[in-house]
Amino acid sequence: MSGTWALWNIGVAGLIGAAGVALSAVAAHRVADPSLATAAMFLIVHAAAAMALSAVASGAPLPVGFLASASLMILAVALFSGDVAARVLGGGKLFPMAAPLGGSLLILAWVLAGLTGIVSAFRGH
Repeated sequence: MSGTWALWNIGVAGLIGAAGVALSAVAAHRVADPSLATAAMFLIVHAAAAMALSAVASGAPLPVGFLASASLMILAVALFSGDVAARVLGGGKLFPMAAPLGGSLLILAWVLAGLTGIVSAFRGH
């Protein structure tokens, strides 16, 4: 099961990364709003992190922690960047507090990844 979960994470993270590149182009060439560039950078960075966490999971003693962290990152960055892009490009928002919720969940995802790594190290992997 964790192999399929990892592949789903990697697939969706690839799409998130592609969205980040596209949003970077919009930010560079069409809309001069620094928050759009931030949203694009967040998409790219967190897509790469989610891919890495999913890859690490295959050889880790606690794969579920790494996979859950990667999935949470994907969801959270979609909320954060999606809300920022909706505000800048569409004049609306996903829903109230979507960006702060996404940002908070990103912090949680990074903490989960870090703690999973530390616990795995203590388990002697």
